[in-house]
Amino acid sequence: MKSKSVVLNNEDGLHARAAALFVREANKFTADINLEAHEEKVNGKSIIGIMSLGAFVGEEITIHADGVDEDEAIEKLTEIVEKEFLNI
Repeated sequence: MKSKSVVLNNEDGLHARAAALFVREANKFTADINLEAHEEKVNGKSIIGIMSLGAFVGEEITIHADGVDEDEAIEKLTEIVEKEFLNI
């Protein structure tokens, strides 16, 4: 299992559009993906789960991946967050 923490820099945090983009990308990987914020962990392939975290700009989230393509998943999903869900 791999994990990486990243700070949300996009103005709206994990709102519906950002959550949808994250889920779309997460579903490209076979690894189990989880997202953690506020000491709560949810399925990173579930838009409802991600939105339920209520993570906003400036807050830290942790991306967890477990599976054969976990390294690639962490790298790509971190990149998406760092690029503020733009140019995906």
